[in-house]
Amino acid sequence: MSEKATTMVKCLVWDLDNTLWQGTLLEDGEVRLADEIRQVVVELDARGILQAVASKNDYEPTWARLEELGIAEYFVLAEVGWGPKSDSVRSIADRLNFAHRTIAFIDDQPAERAEVQFHLPEIRCYPAEQATTLTTLPEFTPAARTVDSGKRRAMYQANLRRDAERAEFSGPDEAFLRSLDLELRILRATEVELSRVEELTLRTSQMNATGVHYSDETLRRLLVDEGHDVLVATLTDRFGGHGAIGVLLLERRPTVWHLKLLATSCRVVSFGVGTVILNWLAGEAAAVGAHLLADFRRTDRNRMMEIAYRFAGFDDRNCDCRRSLPAAEVDGVERLHLLADRRDPPSTMRLITPGLATPALQEQTSAG
Repeated sequence: MSEKATTMVKCLVWDLDNTLWQGTLLEDGEVRLADEIRQVVVELDARGILQAVASKNDYEPTWARLEELGIAEYFVLAEVGWGPKSDSVRSIADRLNFAHRTIAFIDDQPAERAEVQFHLPEIRCYPAEQATTLTTLPEFTPAARTVDSGKRRAMYQANLRRDAERAEFSGPDEAFLRSLDLELRILRATEVELSRVEELTLRTSQMNATGVHYSDETLRRLLVDEGHDVLVATLTDRFGGHGAIGVLLLERRPTVWHLKLLATSCRVVSFGVGTVILNWLAGEAAAVGAHLLADFRRTDRNRMMEIAYRFAGFDDRNCDCRRSLPAAEVDGVERLHLLADRRDPPSTMRLITPGLATPALQEQTSAG
Protein backbone atom coordinates (compact mmCIF):
# COMPACT_ATOMS: atom_id res chain seq x y z
CA MET A 1 0.00 0.00 0.00
CA SER A 2 1.35 3.43 -0.96
CA GLU A 3 2.31 6.10 1.59
CA LYS A 4 -0.41 8.36 0.17
CA ALA A 5 -3.07 5.71 0.77
CA THR A 6 -2.09 5.28 4.42
CA THR A 7 -1.57 8.97 5.26
CA MET A 8 -4.34 10.71 7.18
CA VAL A 9 -6.16 13.54 5.42
CA LYS A 10 -5.49 16.88 7.13
CA CYS A 11 -7.69 19.02 4.89
CA LEU A 12 -10.63 18.27 2.60
CA VAL A 13 -11.21 20.79 -0.20
CA TRP A 14 -14.85 20.96 -1.33
CA ASP A 15 -16.23 21.94 -4.70
CA LEU A 16 -19.62 23.59 -4.16
CA ASP A 17 -22.04 23.26 -7.11
CA ASN A 18 -23.63 19.81 -7.09
CA THR A 19 -21.01 18.63 -4.58
CA LEU A 20 -21.33 20.39 -1.23
CA TRP A 21 -24.74 21.74 -2.12
CA GLN A 22 -27.46 20.68 -4.55
CA GLY A 23 -27.76 22.90 -7.60
CA THR A 24 -25.68 25.53 -9.38
CA LEU A 25 -25.43 28.91 -7.67
CA LEU A 26 -25.35 30.99 -10.87
CA GLU A 27 -28.51 29.28 -12.12
CA ASP A 28 -30.31 28.84 -8.82
CA GLY A 29 -29.53 31.16 -5.94
CA GLU A 30 -31.52 28.85 -3.65
CA VAL A 31 -29.08 25.95 -3.76
CA ARG A 32 -29.79 23.46 -0.98
CA LEU A 33 -27.58 21.72 1.55
CA ALA A 34 -28.59 18.15 2.31
CA ASP A 35 -28.68 17.19 5.98
CA GLU A 36 -26.38 14.25 5.26
CA ILE A 37 -23.72 16.56 3.83
CA ARG A 38 -24.03 18.96 6.76
CA GLN A 39 -23.47 16.03 9.10
CA VAL A 40 -20.31 15.04 7.21
CA VAL A 41 -18.93 18.59 7.47
CA VAL A 42 -19.66 18.77 11.20
CA GLU A 43 -18.22 15.32 11.87
CA LEU A 44 -14.99 15.93 9.94
CA ASP A 45 -14.58 19.18 11.87
CA ALA A 46 -15.00 17.33 15.17
CA ARG A 47 -12.31 14.87 14.09
CA GLY A 48 -9.85 17.72 13.56
CA ILE A 49 -9.87 17.54 9.75
CA LEU A 50 -9.77 21.02 8.25
CA GLN A 51 -12.06 21.93 5.35
CA ALA A 52 -11.75 24.49 2.58
CA VAL A 53 -13.55 25.52 -0.61
CA ALA A 54 -12.38 25.56 -4.25
CA SER A 55 -15.24 26.78 -6.43
CA LYS A 56 -15.67 28.37 -9.85
CA ASN A 57 -18.06 31.13 -8.85
CA ASP A 58 -18.11 34.79 -7.88
CA TYR A 59 -16.79 35.22 -4.35
CA GLU A 60 -19.34 37.52 -2.68
CA PRO A 61 -22.57 35.65 -3.52
CA THR A 62 -20.82 32.33 -2.86
CA TRP A 63 -19.67 33.25 0.63
CA ALA A 64 -23.03 34.88 1.36
CA ARG A 65 -24.80 31.64 0.50
CA LEU A 66 -22.46 29.61 2.70
CA GLU A 67 -23.28 31.98 5.56
CA GLU A 68 -27.03 31.73 4.87
CA LEU A 69 -26.73 27.94 5.04
CA GLY A 70 -24.99 28.26 8.42
CA ILE A 71 -21.88 26.46 7.25
CA ALA A 72 -19.34 29.16 6.34
CA GLU A 73 -17.60 28.98 9.72
CA TYR A 74 -16.42 25.42 9.03
CA PHE A 75 -14.15 26.45 6.14
CA VAL A 76 -10.71 27.79 7.00
CA LEU A 77 -10.06 29.00 3.45
CA ALA A 78 -12.18 29.67 0.37
CA GLU A 79 -10.62 29.92 -3.08
CA VAL A 80 -13.53 31.19 -5.20
CA GLY A 81 -12.90 32.43 -8.73
CA TRP A 82 -12.61 31.32 -12.31
CA GLY A 83 -9.08 29.95 -12.48
CA PRO A 84 -8.04 26.27 -12.61
CA LYS A 85 -9.06 24.20 -9.60
CA SER A 86 -5.48 22.95 -9.31
CA ASP A 87 -4.32 26.52 -8.63
CA SER A 88 -6.95 26.86 -5.91
CA VAL A 89 -6.01 23.57 -4.25
CA ARG A 90 -2.29 24.39 -4.46
CA SER A 91 -2.89 27.78 -2.85
CA ILE A 92 -4.81 26.17 0.02
CA ALA A 93 -2.03 23.63 0.62
CA ASP A 94 0.61 26.37 0.55
CA ARG A 95 -1.24 28.66 2.94
CA LEU A 96 -1.79 25.82 5.40
CA ASN A 97 1.77 24.53 4.86
CA PHE A 98 0.42 21.01 4.30
CA ALA A 99 2.06 18.32 2.19
CA HIS A 100 -0.03 17.53 -0.89
CA ARG A 101 -0.44 13.92 0.19
CA THR A 102 -2.43 15.14 3.22
CA ILE A 103 -4.93 17.08 1.07
CA ALA A 104 -8.14 15.62 -0.41
CA PHE A 105 -10.36 17.18 -3.08
CA ILE A 106 -13.99 16.34 -3.86
CA ASP A 107 -15.80 17.47 -7.03
CA ASP A 108 -18.74 16.25 -9.12
CA GLN A 109 -16.95 16.91 -12.43
CA PRO A 110 -14.54 14.20 -13.68
CA ALA A 111 -12.68 16.81 -15.77
CA GLU A 112 -12.03 18.98 -12.69
CA ARG A 113 -10.74 16.01 -10.71
CA ALA A 114 -8.53 15.00 -13.62
CA GLU A 115 -7.12 18.52 -13.93
CA VAL A 116 -6.21 18.58 -10.23
CA GLN A 117 -4.77 15.07 -10.40
CA PHE A 118 -2.64 15.92 -13.42
CA HIS A 119 -1.03 19.02 -11.89
CA LEU A 120 -1.03 17.79 -8.26
CA PRO A 121 -0.59 14.00 -8.42
CA GLU A 122 -0.31 13.54 -4.66
CA ILE A 123 -3.74 15.08 -4.00
CA ARG A 124 -6.43 12.46 -3.37
CA CYS A 125 -9.54 13.10 -5.45
CA TYR A 126 -13.07 11.85 -4.75
CA PRO A 127 -16.29 12.04 -6.78
CA ALA A 128 -19.24 13.89 -5.24
CA GLU A 129 -21.11 10.59 -4.92
CA GLN A 130 -18.71 9.64 -2.13
CA ALA A 131 -19.40 12.70 -0.01
CA THR A 132 -21.79 11.01 2.40
CA THR A 133 -19.42 8.08 2.97
CA LEU A 134 -16.17 9.98 3.57
CA THR A 135 -16.44 9.57 7.33
CA THR A 136 -16.32 5.78 6.91
CA LEU A 137 -12.98 5.83 5.09
CA PRO A 138 -9.77 5.11 7.06
CA GLU A 139 -7.94 8.19 5.73
CA PHE A 140 -10.67 10.37 7.30
CA THR A 141 -10.75 8.42 10.57
CA PRO A 142 -8.09 9.40 13.13
CA ALA A 143 -7.08 6.69 15.57
CA ALA A 144 -8.27 8.88 18.46
CA ARG A 145 -9.93 12.20 19.10
CA THR A 146 -7.88 14.45 21.33
CA VAL A 147 -8.77 17.53 23.28
CA ASP A 148 -7.27 19.53 20.40
CA SER A 149 -9.20 17.83 17.58
CA GLY A 150 -12.37 19.88 17.88
CA LYS A 151 -10.32 23.07 18.30
CA ARG A 152 -8.11 22.58 15.25
CA ARG A 153 -10.20 24.71 12.90
CA ALA A 154 -10.24 27.63 15.35
CA MET A 155 -6.48 27.31 15.83
CA TYR A 156 -5.80 27.50 12.10
CA GLN A 157 -8.24 30.38 11.64
CA ALA A 158 -6.40 32.26 14.39
CA ASN A 159 -3.12 31.41 12.66
CA LEU A 160 -4.33 32.95 9.41
CA ARG A 161 -5.29 36.15 11.27
CA ARG A 162 -1.87 36.11 12.93
CA ASP A 163 -0.16 35.72 9.56
CA ALA A 164 -2.16 38.62 8.14
CA GLU A 165 -1.10 40.89 11.00
CA ARG A 166 2.49 39.77 10.63
CA ALA A 167 2.44 40.70 6.94
CA GLU A 168 1.40 44.25 7.89
CA PHE A 169 3.90 44.58 10.75
CA SER A 170 6.72 46.92 9.76
CA GLY A 171 9.22 46.17 12.53
CA PRO A 172 11.73 43.31 12.93
CA ASP A 173 10.51 39.74 13.46
CA GLU A 174 11.66 39.67 17.08
CA ALA A 175 9.57 42.75 17.87
CA PHE A 176 6.52 41.12 16.27
CA LEU A 177 7.01 37.94 18.29
CA ARG A 178 7.25 39.95 21.51
CA SER A 179 4.01 41.70 20.58
CA LEU A 180 2.19 38.35 20.52
CA ASP A 181 2.50 37.73 24.29
CA LEU A 182 3.66 34.17 23.63
CA GLU A 183 3.64 31.65 26.46
CA LEU A 184 5.25 28.24 26.00
CA ARG A 185 4.45 25.57 28.59
CA ILE A 186 6.32 22.29 28.82
CA LEU A 187 4.60 19.79 31.07
CA ARG A 188 4.80 16.13 31.95
CA ALA A 189 2.19 14.18 30.05
CA THR A 190 -0.71 12.62 31.92
CA GLU A 191 -3.15 9.91 30.84
CA VAL A 192 -5.27 12.66 29.30
CA GLU A 193 -2.30 13.95 27.27
CA LEU A 194 -1.29 10.61 25.77
CA SER A 195 -3.56 10.78 22.74
CA ARG A 196 -2.18 14.26 21.95
CA VAL A 197 1.36 12.86 22.11
CA GLU A 198 0.56 9.95 19.81
CA GLU A 199 -1.26 12.26 17.40
CA LEU A 200 1.73 14.62 17.19
CA THR A 201 4.08 11.76 16.28
CA LEU A 202 1.66 10.79 13.51
CA ARG A 203 0.76 14.22 12.12
CA THR A 204 4.14 15.96 12.25
CA SER A 205 6.63 15.18 9.49
CA GLN A 206 8.67 18.34 8.79
CA MET A 207 9.62 18.85 12.43
CA ASN A 208 9.84 15.22 13.57
CA ALA A 209 13.40 14.24 14.45
CA THR A 210 13.02 10.53 13.69
CA GLY A 211 9.69 9.93 11.98
CA VAL A 212 9.19 7.07 14.47
CA HIS A 213 5.64 6.55 15.71
CA TYR A 214 5.18 5.66 19.37
CA SER A 215 1.99 3.69 20.02
CA ASP A 216 -0.42 4.37 22.87
CA GLU A 217 0.72 1.15 24.53
CA THR A 218 4.38 2.17 24.40
CA LEU A 219 3.65 5.66 25.70
CA ARG A 220 1.60 4.33 28.61
CA ARG A 221 4.48 2.07 29.60
CA LEU A 222 6.98 4.95 29.46
CA LEU A 223 4.66 7.22 31.41
CA VAL A 224 5.19 5.15 34.56
CA ASP A 225 8.88 4.44 33.91
CA GLU A 226 10.94 6.50 36.37
CA GLY A 227 13.80 6.67 33.89
CA HIS A 228 11.73 8.36 31.19
CA ASP A 229 9.97 11.68 30.84
CA VAL A 230 7.13 12.07 28.34
CA LEU A 231 6.71 15.82 27.89
CA VAL A 232 4.14 17.87 25.99
CA ALA A 233 4.57 21.50 24.93
CA THR A 234 1.65 23.90 24.46
CA LEU A 235 1.68 27.44 23.13
CA THR A 236 -0.69 30.39 23.57
CA ASP A 237 -0.66 34.01 22.46
CA ARG A 238 -3.06 36.94 22.29
CA PHE A 239 -4.83 35.36 19.31
CA GLY A 240 -5.61 32.21 21.29
CA GLY A 241 -4.21 28.76 21.90
CA HIS A 242 -2.13 26.75 19.45
CA GLY A 243 -2.90 23.53 21.33
CA ALA A 244 -0.31 20.81 21.85
CA ILE A 245 2.57 21.79 19.57
CA GLY A 246 5.46 19.65 20.76
CA VAL A 247 6.37 16.30 22.29
CA LEU A 248 9.62 15.12 23.85
CA LEU A 249 10.56 11.60 24.89
CA LEU A 250 13.56 11.74 27.20
CA GLU A 251 15.51 9.02 28.98
CA ARG A 252 17.66 10.36 31.82
CA ARG A 253 20.77 8.50 32.93
CA PRO A 254 23.33 9.80 35.47
CA THR A 255 25.82 11.17 32.94
CA VAL A 256 23.84 11.31 29.70
CA TRP A 257 20.30 12.32 28.78
CA HIS A 258 18.95 10.59 25.72
CA LEU A 259 16.39 12.56 23.69
CA LYS A 260 14.66 9.74 21.82
CA LEU A 261 12.07 11.93 20.13
CA LEU A 262 11.43 15.60 19.52
CA ALA A 263 8.53 16.62 17.32
CA THR A 264 7.02 20.08 17.00
CA SER A 265 4.14 21.31 14.90
CA CYS A 266 4.97 22.99 11.60
CA ARG A 267 2.58 25.77 12.66
CA VAL A 268 5.06 27.14 15.20
CA VAL A 269 8.31 26.90 13.25
CA SER A 270 8.40 30.66 12.69
CA PHE A 271 8.23 31.26 16.46
CA GLY A 272 11.49 29.40 17.06
CA VAL A 273 9.84 26.97 19.47
CA GLY A 274 12.19 24.09 18.61
CA THR A 275 15.25 26.16 19.51
CA VAL A 276 13.65 27.35 22.75
CA ILE A 277 12.87 23.76 23.78
CA LEU A 278 16.40 22.54 22.96
CA ASN A 279 18.01 25.46 24.82
CA TRP A 280 15.86 24.77 27.88
CA LEU A 281 16.75 21.08 27.76
CA ALA A 282 20.46 21.90 27.45
CA GLY A 283 20.26 24.05 30.56
CA GLU A 284 18.52 21.33 32.54
CA ALA A 285 21.12 18.74 31.54
CA ALA A 286 23.97 21.15 32.33
CA ALA A 287 22.59 21.60 35.85
CA VAL A 288 23.38 17.95 36.63
CA GLY A 289 26.51 17.69 34.47
CA ALA A 290 24.92 15.41 31.88
CA HIS A 291 25.66 15.30 28.18
CA LEU A 292 22.80 15.20 25.68
CA LEU A 293 22.41 12.64 22.91
CA ALA A 294 19.54 13.13 20.48
CA ASP A 295 18.22 10.57 18.02
CA PHE A 296 17.88 11.85 14.48
CA ARG A 297 16.86 10.01 11.32
CA ARG A 298 16.78 11.87 8.01
CA THR A 299 13.54 11.72 6.06
CA ASP A 300 12.50 13.48 2.87
CA ARG A 301 10.77 16.21 4.91
CA ASN A 302 12.59 16.85 8.21
CA ARG A 303 15.58 18.89 7.06
CA MET A 304 14.36 21.81 9.22
CA MET A 305 14.60 19.66 12.34
CA GLU A 306 18.23 18.82 11.59
CA ILE A 307 18.92 22.54 11.18
CA ALA A 308 17.32 23.19 14.59
CA TYR A 309 19.58 20.58 16.22
CA ARG A 310 22.72 21.93 14.56
CA PHE A 311 21.80 25.51 15.41
CA ALA A 312 21.39 24.44 19.06
CA GLY A 313 24.96 23.09 19.04
CA PHE A 314 24.47 19.37 18.47
CA ASP A 315 27.30 17.71 16.54
CA ASP A 316 28.73 14.29 15.62
CA ARG A 317 31.43 14.27 18.30
CA ASN A 318 32.60 10.78 19.25
CA CYS A 319 32.20 11.24 23.01
CA ASP A 320 32.61 8.47 25.59
CA CYS A 321 29.04 9.14 26.74
CA ARG A 322 27.80 7.24 23.67
CA ARG A 323 28.98 3.97 25.20
CA SER A 324 26.40 4.18 27.96
CA LEU A 325 23.50 3.72 25.50
CA PRO A 326 22.52 0.57 23.63
CA ALA A 327 22.57 0.61 19.84
CA ALA A 328 19.68 2.37 18.12
CA GLU A 329 16.71 0.08 17.54
CA VAL A 330 15.61 1.77 14.29
CA ASP A 331 17.66 1.66 11.09
CA GLY A 332 19.04 4.97 9.95
CA VAL A 333 18.99 6.63 13.38
CA GLU A 334 22.12 8.59 14.26
CA ARG A 335 22.84 10.17 17.62
CA LEU A 336 23.77 13.83 17.72
CA HIS A 337 25.86 14.99 20.69
CA LEU A 338 25.72 18.12 22.83
CA LEU A 339 28.01 19.09 25.67
CA ALA A 340 25.23 20.76 27.62
CA ASP A 341 25.58 24.30 28.91
CA ARG A 342 23.41 26.99 30.44
CA ARG A 343 21.46 29.09 27.92
CA ASP A 344 19.83 32.49 28.21
CA PRO A 345 16.04 32.41 28.54
CA PRO A 346 14.07 33.31 25.40
CA SER A 347 13.51 37.00 24.77
CA THR A 348 10.33 36.51 22.74
CA MET A 349 8.16 34.38 25.01
CA ARG A 350 7.36 33.40 28.57
CA LEU A 351 8.54 29.87 29.37
CA ILE A 352 6.91 27.68 32.03
CA THR A 353 8.57 24.29 32.56
CA PRO A 354 9.01 21.39 34.97
CA GLY A 355 12.37 21.17 36.69
CA LEU A 356 14.04 18.05 35.32
CA ALA A 357 17.31 18.62 37.18
CA THR A 358 15.66 17.80 40.52
CA PRO A 359 13.62 14.72 41.45
CA ALA A 360 10.57 16.70 42.53
CA LEU A 361 8.37 18.44 39.99
CA GLN A 362 8.80 22.17 40.26
CA GLU A 363 7.54 24.95 38.04
CA GLN A 364 10.13 27.29 36.61
CA THR A 365 9.14 30.46 34.86
CA SER A 366 11.15 32.78 32.66
CA ALA A 367 9.82 35.80 30.86
CA GLY A 368 11.38 37.48 27.90
